[in-house]
Amino acid sequence: MDFTPTEPQAEARGLAARIFADLATHERLRAAGTGSDPELWKALSAAGLVAAVPELGLLGLVLLLEEQGRTTAQVPYAASCVYGQLAITAHGTAEQRERLLPGIGEGSLVVTGAFPAQPTVRPSGRGRLRGAVPVVPWLRDATHVLVADAERELWLVALGEGTGIEETELTAPWSAGRLTLDDTPAEPLGSGTRSGTPSRPGSGSGLGAYADVLATARTAFAGLQAGVCAGSLARAVAHTNTREQFGRPLATRQAVQLRAADAHMDTEAIRVTAYEAAWRRDAGLPYATHALTAAWWASEAGQRVVHTGQHLHGGAGADVEHPVHRHFLWGRQLDAYLGSGGEVLQELGELIASAD
Repeated sequence: MDFTPTEPQAEARGLAARIFADLATHERLRAAGTGSDPELWKALSAAGLVAAVPELGLLGLVLLLEEQGRTTAQVPYAASCVYGQLAITAHGTAEQRERLLPGIGEGSLVVTGAFPAQPTVRPSGRGRLRGAVPVVPWLRDATHVLVADAERELWLVALGEGTGIEETELTAPWSAGRLTLDDTPAEPLGSGTRSGTPSRPGSGSGLGAYADVLATARTAFAGLQAGVCAGSLARAVAHTNTREQFGRPLATRQAVQLRAADAHMDTEAIRVTAYEAAWRRDAGLPYATHALTAAWWASEAGQRVVHTGQHLHGGAGADVEHPVHRHFLWGRQLDAYLGSGGEVLQELGELIASAD
């Protein structure tokens, strides 16, 4: 394994860090409320940080999502890159790639995902879907949704005819909505994407399209969680180094040091497991168990870290207007998205047992 970023990955990460630091400020995040920041999305797209994702690979995307997580920037970056750029690149037809990828890359098309598969979503006829998905993150910003039906087939739905969107609030401000499909026109991703259909070489080592997209999403959002945790911990360290109690900085207290050290180790565990899963996907190696491992760490360790970040701020951490509270909200949202720790652990155990 070699997690050393390539030169393009390192340059893209540095550029993303600058854009997020400049534009995802506390004031702009407060102004965005529960929605997204369209100016930040335009800046990311104009800088080529969406279009470059297929070339940077999943590891490159994880590095970029870490930078988003540090600032809790409110843009559909992870969703559009995973369910749009990477999913269509790996599993779409040549015509779908030619038609959709340029628009996604320039930011004029935004794709989100109705994942995991919903038992109520079923084909209602040739190229049409019926059903409802209770929560779809970034739905209010999307132009397209990648929908997984009850049989784990993947469909691209252009929002418009036959789609209903009802605003829904999540723990984190992810511009979410409830999606209703009423005999809605839809096109299969690829030429019929049943869960057993192998993905393209280098995109999951033989995983079916649904399994590959879900594992890719879990890995990417684990990378986002690593950034959220790193940002929370950085704020806690800065606070405890400057906040004094009885004439000494809080950071000199052993209990504070131990709590921060545990949070640091948890954050590194999330990061390294996400890196490994992403690297293996990019290398065309089996990575299903590694993606579940990263998702488990993102859930279990992630909630510990964001609780620590808030706790180490003392009374200030209880202020919902404080920047650290956003990390708490994002961390708690991410710990359950695409499966909580217990759910992914059970799935991991069953996957390991089935391989024996």
